Amino acid sequence: MAASIGFRPTLEDERILREAALPGESTSETLRRALRLLDHEHWLSQFRADAEALKDEDLNAEPDAW
Repeated sequence: MAASIGFRPTLEDERILREAALPGESTSETLRRALRLLDHEHWLSQFRADAEALKDEDLNAEPDAW
């Protein structure tokens, strides 16, 4: 089981959590959902960086691997 993390929300944090919460969702569940969104955002950022780095690559100019 993961360790607990202390969090002292500001008034703005509380507002965001309240507005982001789904009906019947606990604060912990809302925070978990937000963490997964941040993880996905990080993945998308890396995806975009990789795509930018490979944008000039022409696979048609590469020899077939088989």
